[in-house]
Amino acid sequence: MSVIYILLTISIIVAVIFFIAFIVAVRSGQYDDSYTPSVRMLFEDELIKEKPKTSKLTNQD
Repeated sequence: MSVIYILLTISIIVAVIFFIAFIVAVRSGQYDDSYTPSVRMLFEDELIKEKPKTSKLTNQD
């Protein structure tokens, strides 16, 4: 039973360390993207063209 307490304590400590590292990275601007918005208009959007539907029934008068 004591092993569970040790593993639980270690996992909580590791989770707190990762959370603090994430907060520090966000505050330092690690995830700010200032390049992509300036070049977004240079990329062409892919146009998806639908094929016109043709009916299989034709009038044979």
